[in-house]
Amino acid sequence: MDSTDKTDNTATNFLIVEDDSTLGSVTSKALSRRGYDVSWVSTLDEAKAIIATKQFDLALLDLKLAKETTMSLIPILRDHNAEMKILVLTGYASIATAVEAVKRGANNYLPKPATIKDILNALEQTELEGVNTEEEFSAKVMSTKRLEWEHIQRVLNENDGNVSATARELNMHRRTLQRKLQKFPTKDPKI
Repeated sequence: MDSTDKTDNTATNFLIVEDDSTLGSVTSKALSRRGYDVSWVSTLDEAKAIIATKQFDLALLDLKLAKETTMSLIPILRDHNAEMKILVLTGYASIATAVEAVKRGANNYLPKPATIKDILNALEQTELEGVNTEEEFSAKVMSTKRLEWEHIQRVLNENDGNVSATARELNMHRRTLQRKLQKFPTKDPKI
């Protein structure tokens, strides 16, 4: 049994907040096979309802749901269980969102796609190792595209994921902002 598998007989309560039905189903089944007691929900309202009725030890949060962000859930989860390990998983990884997630109380942050092993390993880490801190990242010269992406992500985060409010604040047409958000910057720091 590898280190990411559960070794004791007690089921650990694992909350998954994921709006993609395929990813949610596959992740839920894979974790259940490893001995976790998994509760999978797809909206913030469902998550808040289940948090009020059940104690969780681990949480996997998809950062962006259909029209909302799970950032507001992190402090709620912390209030219910200060020892809970919280992992934010996103297809829209940026330094701004990683820093914000950690400030709100997440233990770790992973970009999609991530395997079950990646998820469990990230939850086992006690500190954020996979994400550059602002100090480390600022030492590197970023391209204008990357700087623009980071700025957009920061403003979007300040507006709680509200695209219309972000577009107004950036003095940009909403459709233009949506197109920019669909483009994911490459990992090459020159871009």
